[in-house]
Amino acid sequence: MKSTLLLLAVVGLAALAGCEAPVGQKEPLAEGKKPAGEGKVLLTVDFQLGQTLQYRFVSSREIDLDWGPTKAASGSAKSTVNKFSESMEMVVAYTPVEVDPYGLTTIKATCKKVMVTRGKGAGGRPPMKDAVESFAGKTYSLAVGPTGKIEDYSQLNKLIEEVGKEPFHEDSRLGRIKEPDMIGDLVAAQWFLWDSISSIENPTEGVSVGQTWRSKLSVPAPMVMRKARDVTYRLSEIRDNGKGRLAVIQSSYSPADSVPSSWPIPYAGTFQMTGTFGFLRGYRMLDLKGQGEELFNIDQGRIEHYDQQYEMRLAASLPLPIGPNPTITIKQKLTMQLLE
Repeated sequence: MKSTLLLLAVVGLAALAGCEAPVGQKEPLAEGKKPAGEGKVLLTVDFQLGQTLQYRFVSSREIDLDWGPTKAASGSAKSTVNKFSESMEMVVAYTPVEVDPYGLTTIKATCKKVMVTRGKGAGGRPPMKDAVESFAGKTYSLAVGPTGKIEDYSQLNKLIEEVGKEPFHEDSRLGRIKEPDMIGDLVAAQWFLWDSISSIENPTEGVSVGQTWRSKLSVPAPMVMRKARDVTYRLSEIRDNGKGRLAVIQSSYSPADSVPSSWPIPYAGTFQMTGTFGFLRGYRMLDLKGQGEELFNIDQGRIEHYDQQYEMRLAASLPLPIGPNPTITIKQKLTMQLLE
């Protein structure tokens, strides 16, 4: 894959320069160096046939549900805040089973472990087994291009739809009922792999330190809603860790106006969700802000770590003519770490 992108980059740059060698290039392109013009580097994913890379993903959030000021017996007013927490940890192994240096690489992903930890709700209800834990032991294939763009999600999407049926049960009185789940967190971890690399607008031209580019990422949440965050990536520096040059990619987040229609939807039909976040209605995003950092090994063509953190504020309402309009603050953290 490196050689493919390298060839495309050289051809593209030569064309821009009137079929002459790029300015400042004084020697042939060295193997593994990935130059892309003066002051720029190529960021491309690179897979070796049969070489498995294993990653740990963690998605965790702290949730504050603020009902607003209420009068105490003494006559003073103070806010009533319910606190919730939940987290998902998963380990996934990625093995290239078919490598095409001129096109797509087929990756077999094996979900080695999925574990959800959830605190008790406001009513003291003990946590139940989360449907997303049934992903453990499942495998699916991804077709990935050299820029990190996933061209075929079909097997992953099929698994998401299958697991999306598991949180449901029928109630003779209320109809179709859904238990809480963290399937959206798994989508955030798997569907957007290599997003920082694949979203570069002109990947064969390379990226220079200080350069920015934009994308969108999903917003996993404890309630059923479909939201996105706008992302601005920035190549902040290139450092050497002894195992290759690391591109340090910083990111910042803000609310997105829309959600791409191509993103997967785990659920279909009408239903009622259990718990506090099924009882509330009319979720509306008030604000979202945060930042992240990713370490991408340029010479080995792989992500080694990322850390994304943001705070989201929502407004909600009760299904009653009158009553408080609670606000919800979610402190979200998503991490990925390459396991040696």
